[in-house]
Order: sequence, then C-alpha cells, then structure tokens
Amino acid sequence: MANKLKPALKIAVEKTGAYKSIQEQQELKNEYYSEAIRYMDNAKEYLKQAKKDGNIYRDAKYVRTACGTAYNGVLIGLEGYLIMKGYDTDKKKVRKSVEYYQNCLAKLDRKMMDHLNSAYKILHLYGYYDGLDDVRVVNAGFEDAKTIIDKIKPAGLNGSANRNGKVKKIKFEQS
Repeated sequence: MANKLKPALKIAVEKTGAYKSIQEQQELKNEYYSEAIRYMDNAKEYLKQAKKDGNIYRDAKYVRTACGTAYNGVLIGLEGYLIMKGYDTDKKKVRKSVEYYQNCLAKLDRKMMDHLNSAYKILHLYGYYDGLDDVRVVNAGFEDAKTIIDKIKPAGLNGSANRNGKVKKIKFEQS
C-alpha cells in the first residue's frame, strides 16, 4: 500500500508544492522575500523623488510609480505565501485578479486579507491609478505591504535585498 501512495504524493508535490522539506521552504521564502523587498526598496526610492512638502507629495508621476512597484512587491509576497500554503500559483496558466488572492486569503488568514484589501485600494487604485499625493495614506499602504511581505520573511532576517537578490540585514523603514 505504501508503494501506491508514493506516486500520488509525488503528483501532489508537483501540482501544489505542498510537502516541501524545511530546506525547500527556506529557499522558497528567501527567493520570494528578497524579490518582494527589492521591489519595496525600489518603491521607496521613487517616493524620495516625489519630493515631500509637508504631508503632500509634489510629483504624482513618482508617487504612481512607487505605488505600482510596491503593489507588485505585495503580489510577489502573496505568491510566495500561497505556494508555502500549498496553492497552485503557476503564472503561466492565467493572470490572477485581486479576487483570486482575496478568495485564497479568506480561507487562510482573514487579517492578511484585510491588509491585502487596504494595500490594493491605497497602492493600486488610489496611488497608482489616481496619483494620490497624501504622504500619510501612502505610508499606510506601504505598512500594509510590509505586513504582507513579512509573512514570508525567512527566520532571522530583518532586511533589504541587494542587487544580487541576497538579503542584507537592515531595518525596513518607510521614507
């Protein structure tokens, strides 16, 4: 009977990514976390170019770019999180909508779904599409993004990715 289960288990692993070893899970976390943090670092650099004047950003172009980049970082973090939870997130099949992520998170983690909803509205809709210029609101969106990405943070890391994708130990701070 054990021999009959092995092929089925192999298929389950190939389809869903479930049953990964601890080492494979750490490698997966490192890969997705470092890439998501790289996006967030780039987004922070764009925000610096937007020039703050009190609680208002003066250049909507850079705010839009920063918010779009940060939202993409959120999506990368979510992909890693869902793979860790055994979901099939093959990007080649179909482009995923925010509803896909909301449905998955509704089953897994309602608080994380709340952060996704907030990040989606602030970063993607208001920031990227509408060019929101309020520093406080954009910062709130970045905090939601950080919370989501931290769900896949490898143990012992508090950092930022360098150009090689390696994670260096520095504190993630909002500009």
